[in-house]
Amino acid sequence: MGKQYKPETICIQSGWQPKKGEPRVLPIYQSTTFRYENSDQMGRLFDLEEAGYFYTRLQNPTNDAVAAKITELEGGIAGMLTSSGQAANYYAIFNICEAGDHFVCSNSLYGGTFNLFGTTMKKQGISCTFVDPDASDEEIEAAFLPNTKALFAETISNPSLVVLDIERFAGIAHRHGVPLIIDNTFATPINCRPFEWGADIVTHSTTKYMDGHAMSVGGAIIDSGNFDWMAHKEKFKGLTEPDESYHGIVYAEKFGKMAFIQKATAQLMRDLGSIQSPQNAFLLNVGLETLHLRVPRHCENAQKVAEYLNSHEKAAWVNYAGLSDNKYHKLALKYMPNGTCGVVSFGLKGGRDVSVQFMDKLKLAAIVTHVADARTCVLHPASHTHRQMTEEQLLEAGVAPDLIRFSVGIENVEDIIADLGQALAAI
Repeated sequence: MGKQYKPETICIQSGWQPKKGEPRVLPIYQSTTFRYENSDQMGRLFDLEEAGYFYTRLQNPTNDAVAAKITELEGGIAGMLTSSGQAANYYAIFNICEAGDHFVCSNSLYGGTFNLFGTTMKKQGISCTFVDPDASDEEIEAAFLPNTKALFAETISNPSLVVLDIERFAGIAHRHGVPLIIDNTFATPINCRPFEWGADIVTHSTTKYMDGHAMSVGGAIIDSGNFDWMAHKEKFKGLTEPDESYHGIVYAEKFGKMAFIQKATAQLMRDLGSIQSPQNAFLLNVGLETLHLRVPRHCENAQKVAEYLNSHEKAAWVNYAGLSDNKYHKLALKYMPNGTCGVVSFGLKGGRDVSVQFMDKLKLAAIVTHVADARTCVLHPASHTHRQMTEEQLLEAGVAPDLIRFSVGIENVEDIIADLGQALAAI
């Protein structure tokens, strides 16, 4: 697909380009292995001298078609699918970090990612310093060390809904010679394309709006191709020095702008195997075909829900960047002028206990672990997704004890508001 096409067309047409006699709809390549005519052909694949497929743990045609679609939506150069958003974030960091390395990360972060970076990767010898995304440049830059390899943040944080100043963060990262990696799950490329503001690598939990129907878990990593690894070769030796496990290949030299994704595929996916199943990739593609229709509806409904809650006497506070008095409203207008996402966070007068009682009274909105799909759902992070975090860690991550994460679906908004109304009246 050419870059002249608009996002709506890319959602429908990109990725799978059938030839004469091939299926019009992307097929599911439900096979672990692929046949070749002779040993030399297979050998060239294992030497990375020839493109092709040899084992689905590394690559699969269904997955690659869907990754290509997401890559085009983001305006990137190369992409890959992973088994989950967690795997995508892990691979994005682990692809350039090893034991003894360090990275800087926004503390306004999904709880699972917070634990991955702050606990699990720490056990592997990779340390992380969390910073307040609203802190000054000087405060954020003070977290950088000689062994810092990346700066990581979310476009819109889950569940605190902090809108990132992408351009500012890109400037900070590049002044220190490291890439800016952004999790763009909540905004999706329909509302924000971080590469246009200086970000270098984007990740997604495709499980959310991209799938859109809570059917399949998955993740994606997209590379802009803009970060010059060779200009910082002493920092990124995994990309700029020979990989002895692949006959001494130097990824940045052999693959140029494609180096980051090639290494993540050939090395990390080979050894760790967090592949997305072709069946899930097929379902993800079906979701992507309506992404451009669903995201505006989510945002339209969420705006009305936020306005309703903001005027309700039982609401203690409401956080949604679409509200004109929200502290992130100006940033949202800059980076996401067509809307942010369908998630609203708020607290009720009476605190944590009242918030929990309220959720139990909802009828249309279901209490689920999930977020960002077609159905309206609700969660109390302090009791659920962030349950393992201390009160101090909750506050550090911008998650108030009374915070309710309300994921507004694409049902009729009057029905959603009516459900909120009856639940509020019952507490």
